[in-house]
Amino acid sequence: MSALANHAYAKMNGIGNEIVVVDLRDGAGVVTPAEARAVAGPLPYDQLMVLQQPQVPGTEAFIRIYNNDGSEAAACGNGMRCVARRVFESSGKRALTFETRAGLLDCWQPEDGLYTVDMGAPKFGWQDIPLAEEFRDTRAIELQIGPIDAPVLHTPSVVSMGNPHAIFWVDDVNAYDLGRFGPLLENHPIFPERANITLAHIVDRDHITMRTWERGVGLTRACGSAACATAVAAARLRRTNRKVNVTLPGGDLAIEWRDGDDHVLMTGPAELEFEGRFDPALFAGL
Repeated sequence: MSALANHAYAKMNGIGNEIVVVDLRDGAGVVTPAEARAVAGPLPYDQLMVLQQPQVPGTEAFIRIYNNDGSEAAACGNGMRCVARRVFESSGKRALTFETRAGLLDCWQPEDGLYTVDMGAPKFGWQDIPLAEEFRDTRAIELQIGPIDAPVLHTPSVVSMGNPHAIFWVDDVNAYDLGRFGPLLENHPIFPERANITLAHIVDRDHITMRTWERGVGLTRACGSAACATAVAAARLRRTNRKVNVTLPGGDLAIEWRDGDDHVLMTGPAELEFEGRFDPALFAGL
C-alpha cells in the first residue's frame, strides 16, 4: 500500500509555483518517484513537498522535494514558504528550522501573509554547481545556443542555490522561446546534474524581471531558488544592489543577499488553494 493512499494533502502555490504539501511525520512511509509521478496526473504540480520525521535534533521536519517528473530536488524556495505556512498555522509558531538535502533552512513570518526562507549561502565553484569542466570565473561561462557568429543566448552566469542555475542576461525576457531552448540547455553536457535555466533582465539596481525553465518541471510561473540565484548573480556582476525586488510571471519576491554571512533571504506569500485526500486507485498499479 502506498504511503500516500488516502493521505491528506494541501494544494498551495507560491506566486504561481504549484505546490502540493504532504505531512508524513506520522511515519506513514517514504514516497517513491513513481508515486510522485502518479500524483502529478490528476493533481498537476511543480513540486511535491513531503514532510518526514526530522533527522537533526531541533528541526521541525526533514523535507523531501519531488519535481513532477519524479526526480528529487534539494531546494525549492517557493515550496518552503508553503510548508512554513502549513506548519506555522498548525503549531502556532512563527519561526522554525527545517532540514533539506540542501541543508538546514530557517523560516519565519515577518508579517501577516508573508514568509521568509533563509536559503543559505550560494556556491560559485564549478565543482559545486556542478559543471562538467573547469571555469575559474562562474560569473560568465562559455556557453551559447544558436549560430557561433550570432548566438541566440550566450555567456550565462552560473550559481548553485542547493541546485544548479544558469542565468542568461537579456533585454526582454519574453522575446525568446524558452519552451524551445529550455530543455536543450537544461540537458546540456556542461551540466552533469542538469540545470535550471533563467532569462533575466536588469530593470535597475533594485529590480530584476525573469522567467525560468525549471529542471524536472518545465516552464514555470515562479521558481524561488532561481530568483535567489539571479539576484546573487546580478550582484556579483555589480549590476544591482544586494537587496532587490524580483518579478516573475507569477508575482514578486523580495531577495536579500545578506552582507554578514552571505545567506540569501527570500520573502513572499504562500497561498492555500484547497485540501483533499489522495485516491488509493492512483497507486494501485505501482
